[in-house]
Amino acid sequence: MVSEQPENLVLVYLRRLDGKVDRLIDATMDLSRRVTSLEGQVASLRGDTASLHGDFAGQSVRLDRIELRLDRIERRLDLVEVH
Repeated sequence: MVSEQPENLVLVYLRRLDGKVDRLIDATMDLSRRVTSLEGQVASLRGDTASLHGDFAGQSVRLDRIELRLDRIERRLDLVEVH
């Protein structure tokens, strides 16, 4: 009985920590999407080179979405290494 209480307490703290890490990851991805959006808006303001910069911003948006999806897949399959 005594050995179960510390283990459960540790699991409670690990779950809390895991939730906080997930929220940090989500916040970071949100910031990344917002920066990419700003890049696209700045590119549209640049005149002649707007299409070139817009293309890069569009690619960045797609890469951000792919990265988010891969992160989710890795987490669900427990493929992420714990440091």
